Amino acid sequence: MKILVVGTGYVGLVTGVCFAEIGIDVVCMDVDQRKIDNLKKGISPIYEPGLEELLIRNMEKGRIHFSTDIEQSVKDVEVAFIAVGTPPDEDGSADLQHVVAVAKNIGKYMQNYLVVVTKSTVPVGTAEKVRQAVQHELDARQSDLTFDVASNPEFLKEGAAIDDFLKPDRIVVGVDTDKAQQIMERLYKPFILNGHPLIFMDIPSAEMTKYAANAMLATRISFMNDIANLCELLGADVNKVRKGIGSDPRIGPKFLYPGIGYGGSCFPKDVKALIKTGKEHGYDLRILNAVEAVNADQKLVLFHKVSRYFEGNLKGKTIALWGLSFKPETDDMREAPSIVLVDKFYEAGCHIKGYDPQAMENAKLIMGDKLEYAADPYEVLTGADCLLLLTEWREFRYPDYEQMASLLKRKLIFDGRNILNRDELRKQGFEYYGIGIK
Repeated sequence: MKILVVGTGYVGLVTGVCFAEIGIDVVCMDVDQRKIDNLKKGISPIYEPGLEELLIRNMEKGRIHFSTDIEQSVKDVEVAFIAVGTPPDEDGSADLQHVVAVAKNIGKYMQNYLVVVTKSTVPVGTAEKVRQAVQHELDARQSDLTFDVASNPEFLKEGAAIDDFLKPDRIVVGVDTDKAQQIMERLYKPFILNGHPLIFMDIPSAEMTKYAANAMLATRISFMNDIANLCELLGADVNKVRKGIGSDPRIGPKFLYPGIGYGGSCFPKDVKALIKTGKEHGYDLRILNAVEAVNADQKLVLFHKVSRYFEGNLKGKTIALWGLSFKPETDDMREAPSIVLVDKFYEAGCHIKGYDPQAMENAKLIMGDKLEYAADPYEVLTGADCLLLLTEWREFRYPDYEQMASLLKRKLIFDGRNILNRDELRKQGFEYYGIGIK
């Protein structure tokens, strides 16, 4: 079986490499010549644990190929995945211009029946726009070729995307013909053999499932951050509260960790897009409006804590940051809380120093010279008035307290992820402030 994946970003590349891993013949196509040239050398454009190793192995096996030529790439494929970006427009809606452009090119160059699958996160109704774009090009060619469309949303967590694809919780596919369902069932047969659920549904429901899933997870995060802030005011410990409610099987423990707000390429964009979709249909998604507002406020929680500690006198203070990416095991800086915090401390006249195990280069592209970039987690502490832990990378979990104390100007820590040992730090003479705890 041969498939085409258009777009070699996070979703497209993981999709292509993982299908190649189970024996599918894959062509990954992108308009970015530099990216394709690097991929042909086995160089991944993104950091994702295990991805580059799988990429190289499947290139050596001849199961994955890379191209910038859509005309050649679409030949002889049975399934064409559209996995290009859908960035938010100024009004919050998903920008579908790249999705529609790919659909037009598929219609322009396809030579046989195929299933055109939207893999990008797209609003309800996008599959119909894809169908119209493909058909318009076929009509322009006066071609009687037939095709089907399908929706196959991804549910990948950055930092665990390979396992998520190869060992999925569920596979959701929206189709509207038996033929498309049979082809998609054959494509995913190796996963069915391993017991992973393959759920077929109508296309609008599949499109909605992706948005609803991300919106629910974002809601849980904002809910716990709201509870954490109240816990601080009341003298309760949010970590204990989290365990107490997470043990209820109706609630469960996942995505109940308080922090400094969600970021990344999915939650912020998808919540905005779903709110916009509701407005377009005359419905106000009140809960999601609150989720978004809470998240925006939460990204400033550590700034307010530091400002209160120094009684508003932040000018000239040196702020050390551990972690810049929006979450661990990724170099993704999109919508990262660190961006908001750096801007606020910079405006307040602070000197900022930061370190991240993977995201330094991407951080420089976004934040430029607003902060000093350190080579390791201890270099960033030298002469700092306080340390802010922003991303819960493993290497930050068990630091050398003596070395930290010798480098910091003040033994002062603000833990935005509640991963450090509060009691041990306080025994060592540190002042420690977390989220939702005293």
